[in-house]
Amino acid sequence: MSHTATTRTAAPALTALRVLAVLTVVVLAWQFVTAGSLVGPAGSEDAEDLHATGAIVLHVVSGLAMIAAALVWRGGAALWPVVVAALVFVLSFVQAYFGGGATLWIHVPGALVLTVGAVLVAAWSFSRGAAGGR
Repeated sequence: MSHTATTRTAAPALTALRVLAVLTVVVLAWQFVTAGSLVGPAGSEDAEDLHATGAIVLHVVSGLAMIAAALVWRGGAALWPVVVAALVFVLSFVQAYFGGGATLWIHVPGALVLTVGAVLVAAWSFSRGAAGGR
């Protein structure tokens, strides 16, 4: 495959990665907002439903971001964003597992780790390294 063909196939994947990585960060922000409603004195069932729905959306969006990162890597970019995106995807399930009241001591720091990973991937997707290959 020539460099031009690789660049042509990488451009849509990079655009997809940018959109999906930003959406991952936005969904995580949503999770923080809905979590705040849960831990308050009047935590509602509606807030819990919204937080659970956000978790499902996070699984989907972060999984698609991981796939897009892999496609960008196949186009000649660095491998580490794929690894970080995969960790974010896997940790989203760990987060869901530890989402109960008794395990918030794991859930809250896990949310911070997810956020750092998602922001790293999103920021990298707009960098020269992502656009220009290795």
